[in-house]
Amino acid sequence: MRLLTAAAAPLDLVAARQQMAVSLGWHIVLACLGVGMPALVLFAEWRGLRTGDEAYAVLARRWAKAMGVLFAVGAVSGTILSFELGLLWPGMMGVYGQVIGLPFTLEGIAFFLEAIFLGIYLYAWDRLRPRVHLATGIPIVLAGIASAFFVVSANAWMNQPRGFTLADGAVTQVDPWAAMFNPATGPESVHMILAAFMVSGYLIAGVYAAGMLRGRQDRHHRLGLLIPLTAAAIVTPLQLVAGDYIARFLASAQPAKLAALEGVYQTGSHVPLVILGIPVNGELRYGLPIPNGLSLLVGYSPDTVITGLEQFPMTDWAPVGIVHLAFDIMIGIGVLLLLLGVWQALAWWRRRDLPKSRWFLRFAAISGVLACCALEAGWVTTEVGRQPWIVWGLMRTADAVNPAPGLATGLVVVLAVYMVMTIGTIAILRLLARTPRPIAPQEAGALP
Repeated sequence: MRLLTAAAAPLDLVAARQQMAVSLGWHIVLACLGVGMPALVLFAEWRGLRTGDEAYAVLARRWAKAMGVLFAVGAVSGTILSFELGLLWPGMMGVYGQVIGLPFTLEGIAFFLEAIFLGIYLYAWDRLRPRVHLATGIPIVLAGIASAFFVVSANAWMNQPRGFTLADGAVTQVDPWAAMFNPATGPESVHMILAAFMVSGYLIAGVYAAGMLRGRQDRHHRLGLLIPLTAAAIVTPLQLVAGDYIARFLASAQPAKLAALEGVYQTGSHVPLVILGIPVNGELRYGLPIPNGLSLLVGYSPDTVITGLEQFPMTDWAPVGIVHLAFDIMIGIGVLLLLLGVWQALAWWRRRDLPKSRWFLRFAAISGVLACCALEAGWVTTEVGRQPWIVWGLMRTADAVNPAPGLATGLVVVLAVYMVMTIGTIAILRLLARTPRPIAPQEAGALP
């Protein structure tokens, strides 16, 4: 049963979607750093305490300063997103706000806990005993992961709405816990949290790889590359497994979405996995087909039947060209980053050191950008792939948007705000990078 609201002009609907896309796409990178970066900072500090190696402590202090800046900016962009939910999509929040309010409330609590302990961690570095100070960072890690889980559970609900009953178009018998722990919560939250650690690891590693390409081969830069790159390399294969599980989950929970992602128009077995390709007249053309590939991935058998888009009204189709390309970009980058991790692992296994090749450093230097591209492609996959529904099968995005005129003006304002925030954030981080760092006694030492 579909709930209707006053319809907005097509231009305003596009503007609202673009504004949400810009806000989410900008904020999600900082949100990932808020989840993954605290763990890297704590690991560096812990290694410094355990080994007595000041090089780790220097890294931890510098990363912590950057973490504080990014947290503050992320708090601003997160607040903008919170307001946009109500301002841009009152049709959804007015009807279903009571259903999905719980995870947003819990996320707010987790955010404030993270902010409190981050303040303690940064302010009390030289005012607490080292191990006590280290312990104050643990709630930052846990709160960051919890925040990601709560927000993603709300997004998962939009894909698998649960926890309420519709009676004559009205929402009744609300169970917010059932809504939060819907069938998509587990797969989506795991996928997002792993992505956060990947983005954090590769972005930080990329900074130090770029420095090493400029000739800074000291221990500080080598450790600054080794720690986050190793963490991201460990997470990458786990992410590919999680992504594979989500694809099989979609086959049963959202078959129309999977069909759009893979460009499957006709229902049948022995369905190939098509890499790239362009949808033309109800067919995916000019791609590289892998015979039986999709059927094997979904059901481990070439006889597995994949539901095609033909089974659904065309008005319920997601834009195949966009989501299929985004899906392929996400997977392709994931495979490339996996190869980077394998390269690093082989060199470490042979020599207990990073690869000597400058091509490895070049690859590592762009790994952070690649990880961010995969992250953005993943969100395009899940959000555009859900279209035309904002709540799957119940409410269309066009019915949820604010019918008031002038949303296009809001888009221009938001673009200007994010441009200023981007310039300011980069300027502050560059200023921190130029700040002279203390030279550790082990500066010229070998990697552990």
